[in-house]
Amino acid sequence: MKLFAALAVPLAVAGILLYGLLHGTDLFTAFAEGAKKGLQTAAAMLPPLVLFLAILGMFEASGALDALCGALRPAAKALGIPPEVVPLGLLRPLSGSGSLAIFREILAEYGPDSAVGQTASVIQSASETTFYTLTVYFGAAKISRQRYALPCSLAGDLAVILSAGWLVSRLL
Repeated sequence: MKLFAALAVPLAVAGILLYGLLHGTDLFTAFAEGAKKGLQTAAAMLPPLVLFLAILGMFEASGALDALCGALRPAAKALGIPPEVVPLGLLRPLSGSGSLAIFREILAEYGPDSAVGQTASVIQSASETTFYTLTVYFGAAKISRQRYALPCSLAGDLAVILSAGWLVSRLL
């Protein structure tokens, strides 16, 4: 298995080159065109990504995240969700790196085998960085009318958070 893993990329590159040569493809031109399109896609994604990161920074710096967490902790406890994971549940749809930092803090403080740690693990692994993903993918595809993508994605994230507390409490 280690040999296959070590040879996978070189064999894939060799296969692509061989395919191109057998079909008479100008490989240098094809590579240059692909790189050009990749750079154009990256440039198109940059403005919405910068806007998203600025908004996220303002949300965190304003203290709105802390205020929202404080307001939601009693409801989370009533629903069987450990109140300690509320910041993770709120930040996960917004920021992958921010939610990962909170996740690490939760595991360091409560341990991975605790109810809090397991609930945090379910939330971290089963939910998505919804706003980031929609910003990047819709920006790259130049989709401006997102319709139901955001509400449906957030409903999925909410379902993960609600079911995480319930599942962990039943399995422990």
